Amino acid sequence: MTEISLDTGRRIGLLISRKGTVEKVIVGDAHRIFLPELGARRAGAARFRGVRLVLSNLRPEGLSEDDLTDLTLLRLDMVATIQVLPSGLPGPVHYASLLPPTTDDQAMWRVEEVESVHKWTEDFSVFISDLEAQFARSLRLERREDGERVILVGVTLGKPEAAQLSIIELERLAQTAGFHVVDTLLQRRQKLDGRTCIGKGKLQDLLVRSMHLNVDALVFDRELSPSQLRNIATETELKVLDRTQLILDIFSQRAKSREGKLQVELAQLRYRMPRLAIMPTAMSRLTGGIGGRGPGETRLEMNRRRAQELLTRNERQLKQLSKSRALRRKKRQRNAVPVAAIVGYTNAGKSTLLNRITRSDVIAEDKLFATLDPSSRRFRFPHEKEIILTDTVGFIQDLPKTLVQAFKATLEELHEAHLLLHVLDASDPQVEKQRQAVDVILQELGLEGKPQVLIWNKTDDTSPETIQRLLNRFGGLALSAKTGEGCEKLLSEVETALFPLQARNDSSRRSW
Repeated sequence: MTEISLDTGRRIGLLISRKGTVEKVIVGDAHRIFLPELGARRAGAARFRGVRLVLSNLRPEGLSEDDLTDLTLLRLDMVATIQVLPSGLPGPVHYASLLPPTTDDQAMWRVEEVESVHKWTEDFSVFISDLEAQFARSLRLERREDGERVILVGVTLGKPEAAQLSIIELERLAQTAGFHVVDTLLQRRQKLDGRTCIGKGKLQDLLVRSMHLNVDALVFDRELSPSQLRNIATETELKVLDRTQLILDIFSQRAKSREGKLQVELAQLRYRMPRLAIMPTAMSRLTGGIGGRGPGETRLEMNRRRAQELLTRNERQLKQLSKSRALRRKKRQRNAVPVAAIVGYTNAGKSTLLNRITRSDVIAEDKLFATLDPSSRRFRFPHEKEIILTDTVGFIQDLPKTLVQAFKATLEELHEAHLLLHVLDASDPQVEKQRQAVDVILQELGLEGKPQVLIWNKTDDTSPETIQRLLNRFGGLALSAKTGEGCEKLLSEVETALFPLQARNDSSRRSW
């Protein structure tokens, strides 16, 4: 093989079965070998294809990136290159095999060198059996029943530090949605790739990594265009989600009320409608007509029409629910009952605060978007003064526009509120950025002029120095909704803000 390779000036490849028979002979050019279609892989994620690739190499550099990529993507037993000496005789051998996936950032391949083919002493059948057994053990340990395995992908045009923090938040979102995050990738670019967002080379690296880790899906930390979704899914043959899809999926899981479900479905329809065209061409088949009525609608046209019908129906039903909400608000206004709305970043402790103040049992979990459907409770101050306290859906950085539009009816409650209680998680290192993100959303909703009380929650998990620094810089008050410490001071602040002429010191307040 090495003699023929030297005479022709071309690389030669042999695909050899585990029985030792040569199944294919491939002739390339001086630099590369183009492998033919090898057919379906053997069943089982821990099993390899059952063939090894042996290549002649006219240059002394050993295995190339292309060789290692072929090893991973084709799930070959092994790739080996034999150096062609000037005499045409075989020289040193470089060979590589895949390594089992681990939780650390270990290499994907084991690369070895043997001085000569004549000094190869390893029993290949024993080697490959042992390797497949290692993969089987590793995958049994790594595979979880509680969710699909995903890689998180971040692409930034700015500072890597901000993007890294965003990836951390994306990981929490993925875990909330039920995914098992096995790896993250962050790329900094001058501009986004219009086709695949991250660029062809990085996408190839990502594909190799996903194959190695037995990944089910890729989750991108930004909203992808319809064409980018299609291109990435086509080239990787993996499920592809973006940040918006992930948040919509969480909202879909959390929605319990009829209104909440309608709002989520409306947001999903608005997101999906521009993306219906990314379906495979085979799905756009003719549905057939009877007689001379023509070919009928294509599947794509049918999907678009049905989506539009659903969207119109949901909008109509939400308008009816919005009218019902408006009637309830007018009734409250006639009764002169002030409203205080609790707002803030997701998982800041809004529902816990509502439960603490009103002695309610609204669902409060240490998860993102644990509360989706708004809850209102009455609270009575001394001297026969009463308010409505409303818990609202949590905000998040880059909240999808489709969700803001769909939850318009729910967010109308904020416009009717007399006071906003802005709850912040003082224990979160990113609390200042979270405060800014909520302020941006409130500004987009036209609520920047609404009276607001800043509440630095979770003092029980935060150092006194951090709490004091936040109070000195931004004002507001500190409390722990979990223990009740500081809630009495908050009630005094709320009473003063909502009943300025009647507010008085009252030592008979309840103990928290």
